[in-house]
Amino acid sequence: MNTFRCLLSEVLGTFWICFVSIGAILSVSSPFKSGIGLLGEALAYGLAWAIAVSVFGGISKAHLNPAITLGMFAAKGIKLKRGVMYVISQLLGATLAALVCNVVFPEEAVRTRLLGIPLPPETEPLPAWISVQTILAIEFVLTFFLVMAYFGTVVDDRGRDLKIGGWAIGLVVTVGVLVAGPISGASMNPARSFGPAAVFLHWDLHWCYWVAPLAAGLIVGLLYRFLLLEQDIEIVSEDEEEEA
Repeated sequence: MNTFRCLLSEVLGTFWICFVSIGAILSVSSPFKSGIGLLGEALAYGLAWAIAVSVFGGISKAHLNPAITLGMFAAKGIKLKRGVMYVISQLLGATLAALVCNVVFPEEAVRTRLLGIPLPPETEPLPAWISVQTILAIEFVLTFFLVMAYFGTVVDDRGRDLKIGGWAIGLVVTVGVLVAGPISGASMNPARSFGPAAVFLHWDLHWCYWVAPLAAGLIVGLLYRFLLLEQDIEIVSEDEEEEA
């Protein structure tokens, strides 16, 4: 597979998961009031992940998330140059998804839900039980297990042979939204947070949604590299091809 196909796959896959997630959130708001609620939002985000990994996994390994790309880099599964290109592609896909949602959904829904930016409850000030530390901890834990699911079912031969990678990852995302959607927004993905924030120009607490997921991805990558992978298992890498 060449570099262009991999990068296009990352753009399209990230566009898909962000478009579905943002759309599900906006559809709950007026004037739609679809009534799908938190469960519907969770299923939409999780199923979008399952579909994207299944469709694009054979092309780019379907990172679709800077935290996963950083984890793969830490585990020596991707080189720095390609990793940076992956992250740029993911941010581009997320931003395009947010732009499309901003155009096709009514202004009332976009304004009410801040274009689906994953955030704590929209109250000023934040509820006493939500702090920056809470957001960081929740996003770290959720992303940690998302990246673990990716490594365990897409990277590691022992899990990859089961051919359930997309659905395992989708279930982790669904559960994450059910558990923490009302607290942090359950982004688990810096690109998912970046796209609507860049379009809506709303950067409150945005740094939290980079620091915690990237830390989680880095730690998972190091855990797999030094502890969890057996010596005779090589991390699948697309980087033995020609560099762009």
